[in-house]
Amino acid sequence: MINKFWKDRNVFITGCTGLLGSWLTKTLVEKNANVIGLIRDLVPKSNLNLSDITIVRGEVEDYFLLERAINEYEIDTVFHLAAQTIVSIANRNPISTFETNIKGTWNILEACRRNPLVKRIIVASTDKAYGEQEKLPYSETTPLEGRHPYDVSKSCADLLCRTYFETYKLPVCITRCGNFYGGGDLNFNRIIPGTIRSILNKEVPIIRSDGTLIRDYFYIEDAVEAYILLAEKIEELGIQGEAFNFSNEIQITVLELVNKIKKIMGSNFKSKILNEATNEIKHQYLSAKKARDILNWKPKYTLEDGLRKTIKWYDT
Repeated sequence: MINKFWKDRNVFITGCTGLLGSWLTKTLVEKNANVIGLIRDLVPKSNLNLSDITIVRGEVEDYFLLERAINEYEIDTVFHLAAQTIVSIANRNPISTFETNIKGTWNILEACRRNPLVKRIIVASTDKAYGEQEKLPYSETTPLEGRHPYDVSKSCADLLCRTYFETYKLPVCITRCGNFYGGGDLNFNRIIPGTIRSILNKEVPIIRSDGTLIRDYFYIEDAVEAYILLAEKIEELGIQGEAFNFSNEIQITVLELVNKIKKIMGSNFKSKILNEATNEIKHQYLSAKKARDILNWKPKYTLEDGLRKTIKWYDT
């Protein structure tokens, strides 16, 4: 049976030129949704096909632009993905990160609150919103305790969603995922695309931390399916106001990850460890039990599968 849920549905996506946004947009277009994308900067090598969508030029810090777009395009579903996502940039310039990640979130929530046509809102939070915790893996009941600029910005955005649900019954759900990776990620200061590009260019891979940070890596096509499933199930399951972790539930150090990439790519380069990363959480990984139990969700790709597909994207 063909799922016609998204056919002719008006969907507004912020951050549609980013890694997740470009893949999500492509998938929703294939499902015959009418996608309206908010674009601040045109990104020449983005994975996004601009001819497939209606473009609204502007930024999430502009409240009246968001209100106009959501009203004029009669938006039914909102995916709020726009954010400043790089930890090192947030450490250098916290104010611009707070403006985008916190103010941008309350702007989108308020614009949705004022439009009764909006039936579902998915807001992208992150595992970083939990901050540094002694008890792992993170579950959805783990307190939100970000301490450094990026982490705090996402903790705040996450709590704003809860506020708008509790106070106004806004139909919002929150996603908390590990580190996304996949083809089309143009932030080469991230470890996976940066390592792949270095090896393809026959250069030494650079590790900015000491290599011991433990992270939870989540392949982008699994992430897209998780976001779409959650949006489809909000009304059916009555899960407005809920947060869901999505994860492969793996733990791997940065150095182990780089070595996996080198092995797949047949590289003998020895990594250069700079040990210059600051204000980073040492150990993170998520439990996806709630998503498995309530949404009947599970990832399709192993880490090795995802890495092979990602490497292929950059090597073509």
